[in-house]
Amino acid sequence: MTNSETRGGAAAQEAQAPDPYIDHAEQGLSELRKIRRLMLCSFLLAMFTATYFARDVLLPIVLAILLTLTLRPVVRGLQRIGIPPGISAVLLMLAIGLGFAVAGYFLSGPIGQMAARAPQIGMEVQFKLAGLMDRLASLREVGEQVTEMADAAGATDEKMEVVVDQSGPIPSAVGSVASIGSSLVAAMILTLFLLASGDFYHRRIVEASPKLHDKKRALTIVRDVERQISRYLGAITVINAGLGVAIGLALWIIGLPMPHVWGTLAFLLNFMPFIGAIIGTVAAGAFALVSFESVPYALLVPLAYFTLTTIEGNFVTPMLVGRRLELNIVSVFVTVAFWIWLWGVPGAVLAVPFLVVVKAVCDHVPSLKAFGSFLSGDPAMKADDRDADGREQNGKPATRAA
Repeated sequence: MTNSETRGGAAAQEAQAPDPYIDHAEQGLSELRKIRRLMLCSFLLAMFTATYFARDVLLPIVLAILLTLTLRPVVRGLQRIGIPPGISAVLLMLAIGLGFAVAGYFLSGPIGQMAARAPQIGMEVQFKLAGLMDRLASLREVGEQVTEMADAAGATDEKMEVVVDQSGPIPSAVGSVASIGSSLVAAMILTLFLLASGDFYHRRIVEASPKLHDKKRALTIVRDVERQISRYLGAITVINAGLGVAIGLALWIIGLPMPHVWGTLAFLLNFMPFIGAIIGTVAAGAFALVSFESVPYALLVPLAYFTLTTIEGNFVTPMLVGRRLELNIVSVFVTVAFWIWLWGVPGAVLAVPFLVVVKAVCDHVPSLKAFGSFLSGDPAMKADDRDADGREQNGKPATRAA
């Protein structure tokens, strides 16, 4: 073996031998990744803890941000025709405030009467349901079941006494409504200031980005969030209004008293995914049992309510909102459950808009695209939408460029 071959073999062995410095560097990078994950988890835990305890302060701010994102395209459109942002913001807030005031004025009387009659309604519902259950049991059982039916009737009487005594939740509910109302007023005032400022905060966000690429991305994210949240909340508001009208007409045809109140409540409750339809169905069914003598006829009310909300949730909303804003049903359910635990009823209302904002941000940040795709709906639908957008862009390049 020549000297050159010997030196070549030694060099090859040295190249194959592990470098201790490289191993040490890789181990250090692995430890840094673990520390970063641990710090991220600690930050998220601290943030959620602060969000839970700072609800009274954060709720008006979050509401104001969502209202601003929803109404910003309207203010920008009015600005193009010569109306300053300050004037358009005042007009929009006056219109929204007037709408809430008129709705509250017409609904305060009927809702107050139903709230005052809540214990009596609970007693009558239990009486009628107990009678219905007794009739069903009498068709199946005879003989010894008579004694058990008497015991069940006695247990029902005890439960009714508990319901009458528990009048405490009503003042608590009134206090909760008052707290939500004050948060809404504070949010509308903050929204007025944010809308009147025009694109001031947009410019500040862009200026805070160090590079030109980051500035473009920040502006794109802000504009896309505005477009998606305004499109979603605008479409959901129109859909809920249509659902309220349909439910009001259906209950009016059935003959339920105050159908306009139930239509308005359906409009408001449907902003809460999943639980809104359940609450409305149960409440309308309980009121129908009190209003009608026939229990089978009274059951038409919750059946109509549930049928209309099912049609809205499975057919109308996916068709009108569009595939672009479709979210994974599992992610929506988990988000709603989490925000209900975190903030109660306001959290249920804000859960899906918050998820829309998160998804819009994830779609523009490369490191978060995997999480954004998990929040999305069917990937095949998204592919079809991208193909359609490509065909439209190829067919109308001048319009898109403009």
